[in-house]
Amino acid sequence: MPISCSQQHSQYVTIPADGIQHGAGKIFEAMKKSHYDTSKWKEHPLNPKECNANTVDWIFLVDLLNFSFWSEIDIDDTGVPHPDRYRVTFHGKGYTGYWSMVAAINRALEEGIPITTPEFFASEEKLPDKEIERIFRSDTTEQVPLLLDRIRVMREAGKVLVEKFGGRFTNCIAQADNSALKLIDIVTSNFSSFRDEADFCGRKVQIFKRAQILIADLWACFQNQSYGEFKDIDEITMFADYRVPQALYHFHCLQYSPELLQVLDKGELIPNGSPMEVEIRGNSIWAVELIRQRILALIKEEVEEQQTRTETATPADTVVTPPRMMTVNAILIDFFIWDFAKAAQLDLTMGERPVKVHRTRSVYY
Repeated sequence: MPISCSQQHSQYVTIPADGIQHGAGKIFEAMKKSHYDTSKWKEHPLNPKECNANTVDWIFLVDLLNFSFWSEIDIDDTGVPHPDRYRVTFHGKGYTGYWSMVAAINRALEEGIPITTPEFFASEEKLPDKEIERIFRSDTTEQVPLLLDRIRVMREAGKVLVEKFGGRFTNCIAQADNSALKLIDIVTSNFSSFRDEADFCGRKVQIFKRAQILIADLWACFQNQSYGEFKDIDEITMFADYRVPQALYHFHCLQYSPELLQVLDKGELIPNGSPMEVEIRGNSIWAVELIRQRILALIKEEVEEQQTRTETATPADTVVTPPRMMTVNAILIDFFIWDFAKAAQLDLTMGERPVKVHRTRSVYY
């Protein structure tokens, strides 16, 4: 299981206990109000609605390429994207950020390009670099970030799938025997671009953002059935990226040092693997775990209160049962917080604690 940074070594990021209590309560109430569960995953228009082996190929490619979509020119990062920001239009709607990549893949599939087939994207002969560049073409002047890296990881992953797993990621899933942790090990051992690790204070920190979100997307899409059934899914941590730490700061679940706030405000680059970057991501993982623990405690309190009300109710009383949540784990909390952050674009519209996302160019997230 990936580990987080030790709080005692953090210079730039801390987790305030009272902030966790406050933030967890707000997140829990918002999740209940929206009846938030894994069904929300399929509600997005770009996510697949069918669940089969081809869907697994789609999820694998999407999460293989799910990294570094922040814009060089959209410095303000507001709810209204800069007009020149990298954008992909699909079915009449323009998408930026992560969804621009998803839109480009769906557009290619509609054009008859088998972009999600490993044997196809592994081969430069079948899929030349220039064609990949065309597939990710932009409607604006800004092009997709790290195009050469995206081509490289596609070639590498496609080759590994063809040579070691019969050309299908479903064979990796079969080897994992319904274990999320075993699948993480298979993915990070065989596909180097998923090996999201850093050294911090003499310890190896395994963050594994994309490997874990790959499993989470399978779990959510397949509703813990078939290719998405995992007996140890609650062992997965949150996916330490750019948006979730920003939202955690907004909810008072993270505290940043004046030095870090200055770096963020100026939009300075923070190197991948640097102490500042590892602290942001590592503490985000632990903050979400603390939020999870607090939400579970709140659920227990509601259940006990409901039981007491039921036991003491008279026939004339109307007992209202609290909304049931399918599950509460780090995955669901992360999904909710990320959706919240994208919808709110916190630094402008929420106003309570404006902070920009940290700017790190990396293939790992």
